[in-house]
Amino acid sequence: MDGKDEVGNRRVFDVAVIGGGVNGCGIARDAAGRGASVLLLEANDLASGTSSNSSKLIHGGLRYLEHYEFGLVREALSEREKLWAIAPHIIWPMRFVLPWVRGLRPRWLLRTGLFLYDHIGARKLLPATETIRLDRHPAGRPLKPEFVHGFVYSDGWVDDARLVVLNARDAANRGAEVRTRCPVTALRREDDLWSIETAHGRFLARSVINAAGPSVLAILGCSGEPPRQSIRLVRGSHIVVRKLFDHPHPYFFQLPDGRIFFAIPYEHDFTLIGTTDRDHRPGDPIEASAEEIAYLCEGASRFFRKPVVPADVVWTYAGVRPLVDDGSGKPEAATRGYRFDISDENEGAPILSVFGGKITTYRTLSQEAVDRMATRIPALEGRHWTDNSALPGGDFGVNEVDRLIADLRGRYPFLEPAWADRLVRSYGTLAFLVLGEAHTLNDCGRHFGHGLTEREVRYLLANEWAREAGDVLWRRTKLGLRLDAAEQADLAQFMKANLPND
Repeated sequence: MDGKDEVGNRRVFDVAVIGGGVNGCGIARDAAGRGASVLLLEANDLASGTSSNSSKLIHGGLRYLEHYEFGLVREALSEREKLWAIAPHIIWPMRFVLPWVRGLRPRWLLRTGLFLYDHIGARKLLPATETIRLDRHPAGRPLKPEFVHGFVYSDGWVDDARLVVLNARDAANRGAEVRTRCPVTALRREDDLWSIETAHGRFLARSVINAAGPSVLAILGCSGEPPRQSIRLVRGSHIVVRKLFDHPHPYFFQLPDGRIFFAIPYEHDFTLIGTTDRDHRPGDPIEASAEEIAYLCEGASRFFRKPVVPADVVWTYAGVRPLVDDGSGKPEAATRGYRFDISDENEGAPILSVFGGKITTYRTLSQEAVDRMATRIPALEGRHWTDNSALPGGDFGVNEVDRLIADLRGRYPFLEPAWADRLVRSYGTLAFLVLGEAHTLNDCGRHFGHGLTEREVRYLLANEWAREAGDVLWRRTKLGLRLDAAEQADLAQFMKANLPND
């Protein structure tokens, strides 16, 4: 399809994807790369919900082995190195430290689980598990002396919000039309098409893929389709404190209640601690409660020599995971797998809804969603391609990040090391496009603080759908942790005065 079909002078898209989280943007990218005409609709900013409020891990989910989800773990493990290869600027490996806790899971069980973790997921580049003595390892120094034995295993880290934005950017590069802050208000079939009413106009599409995450049932309600799958909303909260340790290893901790949590190096100067699993009721605030903050502080204090208290918390965030409701008792036991529901062929124009999923499996979920819709929409047929095509800025080797940072500083000698590191780990090779022909700091225009300049903000306005200060401070970057109130207000004023004409 050439994407130029019209009805009454109105463009008809092959597929409209509703939801600008990681699944929706991944689906839009996959479909556009197959040559289909694609419309992506997001009610707020890209990654403004669940997809920017994760634990930010590319991992198999070691704890899911206890729930016998071997297929999910295998799929996720096989994705780690594929995603690392296509996005080495925003994804990188980490060596996680798992202390053994006397009285909890026995050492032989942990070692057996880690053996499976090493061998069921097509691991090639990531190093295997090691058994360590924490009293002889750098990662043991910040811990209480009672933790002597442990393991080190491999998983990955991702800048989750940038993963979403880069999928949307690649979809747009391949012809997709991306509309943010464009909530869907009504969906109805008209002949063999979907008529989609939004806050900013009406669109027509041959099919709809509903990837609205926690709002998936609300979108189904707009369409008149009966839901055939229920979801379980589970809130995961995180806290950020000043860094608790200087080494690069994140921790995987076990608690006496059977739950686990992570303590992860974050933005150089901080430690990220999470997550909780609490059932969430629609309409409740999506924020870390005082109880959850205290729970995470108490958990960290069980392990670290230096206690963590709520007064140490500099930032919190929470996200609602729309999990498949599989009848599990505890929220942490609910499956992180995904399912699809597609309308019957005799109902007319198809709608496919996505239930569940996790960030590590977004690419395979997206591929399967497009495959399923391709049985009804021929324009979506085509080869699988997303497993070896770099995301924007990721066209370099997984071991070339340091070289790229050095090249950037060579081209722009006014960059301080931390600034260059942030630019490369946000934009990869596109960092050269962000800075353009700048020769001095003054050439970058207004400096909002901590390396955020007018030149970068204008790039985000023009290329990454940033429209408000929060989009830049908390999703395109994490500089909200560093800019003070006056600097943030200055950024907000500048952006308001320089919004593009959408």
